Amino acid sequence: MQRRRKSIIGLACLMSAMLLFSSCGKEAEEEKQDTQTQADTEKEEPKEKEGQGNLNIISPQAYSNVDGLTLEPGTYISLIGKEAGTEYWKMVEKGAKQAVSELNSALGYKGEDKIKLNYSGPSESESVDEQINILDEELARYPNAVGIAIIDSNACSVQFDLATENGIPIVAFDSGSDYQGLQSLCSTNNTEAAQTAAVNLATALDNKGKVIVFVHDSNSTTARERQSGFADTLAKDYPEVEIAEVVYLDNLEDVKGLLAEKKNREAKINPEDEKAAQKEDFTDEQAIQYILEQHPDVTGCFTTNVDATQKVLSIVNEMKQSKDTKQAEAAKNLKIIGFDGGEKQMEALENGELEGLVVQNPYGMGYATVIACARSIANQGNEAVVDTGYVWVTKDNMEDKNISRILY
Repeated sequence: MQRRRKSIIGLACLMSAMLLFSSCGKEAEEEKQDTQTQADTEKEEPKEKEGQGNLNIISPQAYSNVDGLTLEPGTYISLIGKEAGTEYWKMVEKGAKQAVSELNSALGYKGEDKIKLNYSGPSESESVDEQINILDEELARYPNAVGIAIIDSNACSVQFDLATENGIPIVAFDSGSDYQGLQSLCSTNNTEAAQTAAVNLATALDNKGKVIVFVHDSNSTTARERQSGFADTLAKDYPEVEIAEVVYLDNLEDVKGLLAEKKNREAKINPEDEKAAQKEDFTDEQAIQYILEQHPDVTGCFTTNVDATQKVLSIVNEMKQSKDTKQAEAAKNLKIIGFDGGEKQMEALENGELEGLVVQNPYGMGYATVIACARSIANQGNEAVVDTGYVWVTKDNMEDKNISRILY
């Protein structure tokens, strides 16, 4: 009887062990299957194309892809920016090259059959004469289309007439003109972007105070639209925020002349003396400091592009170290809202030197311009204006995915 009981107990233990191992094996198999399923899911998720975030904010979306476009082998497209080598214009070039690469892939073009892109720009920022010379050189090569960021809205009409006579379509980007023959303008909605800057600067100033607007030039449509969009919004919605002065950075020579006169007067030197100070002796930053010193009650600044922003920041940071405690305190309390991105801009934003930035989409602008050129070449028609978008960036949101993927 006792032997039988032992056999029953042994059998029970064996069955328990088998059930335990079976359960463990089943759990391990299920865990393995879950891991494989998760890996398959991650594998199936498509990798986002480089620059897709920039392309997503282009409107209309037809300018964010190469679908339905057919060009002849060896088609030549020329893009001319306002400058060569800076971060903004490098991103324009990068976006343009991506569009051409996708066109070549879609059409199966290789070697000599590839669609060709030439991107160029003045070596000096905002040089009208150099840009016109580049345009002349490019038209002599008889490109199939030209895209150009027009520095001076009153220039280039002779060259545009010549292009029209030779059947070369012209697409403007970044900044346009009133020339009637332009096929399209691929640009930021500068008026709306400046309105965003005005609302946020007014908010930072508690809806009252005096501000100075530093405009990058007095000739381009971007400058006019940003200045007027900002001023009109303040006048309409924030009457207690007053614009103390509008300063055009290409018109600082008169201020530099005043600085020279002041220096000669203080040193008691005759202006005709060969040792007398000349306006050429002074920098843009020194002229900006003089302007700020004439408005000690100003509490805010709006700067309309990266050059204007960096020049104002440079001198304001110097003024913060001034031995004049009132000047130093005023500089520390100055709220600045700028335009455009880039490494230095982002650093200033992170350090609290800037209240915020209106950041354009140069990558999307370059891409959309190539698409507009391609549509003109293929006689597919174009939208008069392609909005390439912008984002409002602050220290608090600069890490957000939808913002950071557009920054440069």
